[in-house]
Amino acid sequence: MAEAKRGEDVTSVDVFTAKGLLTTGHLYLDVRTNEEFNTSHVENAFNVPYMFKTQEGKVKNPEFLTHISSILKKQDHLLVGCNSGGRSLKACVDLLNAGFEHVTNMEGGYSSWVDSGLAADKDKPSGELKVACKFRP
Repeated sequence: MAEAKRGEDVTSVDVFTAKGLLTTGHLYLDVRTNEEFNTSHVENAFNVPYMFKTQEGKVKNPEFLTHISSILKKQDHLLVGCNSGGRSLKACVDLLNAGFEHVTNMEGGYSSWVDSGLAADKDKPSGELKVACKFRP
């Protein structure tokens, strides 16, 4: 049996490299909450929340891998992002351990994407896009 993957086993790229990967067939998996995603997101992204906000605090989505497996293949080339890179890194580890073969984390998350001028919603102030997607402990 293969050794379990950890955060240091995940390949991470900056947002400009990520944008290039999307032009070569990578699929963008946004693991932010539905509310964050609905405010603004990378074009053509899939949204499957890695965590939910509850009255008890943040909880991991127990159906995360099941949902991913129902919409994506283990051979797909995935670029995973969240708000700042924390949730997406954890999601990448889970995906690798579940047998997904081509998983890349987007460093800095959607906040970095917005800061770099890559957001499609250029008519909205960047602060509005980022404030709406904050998910801090």
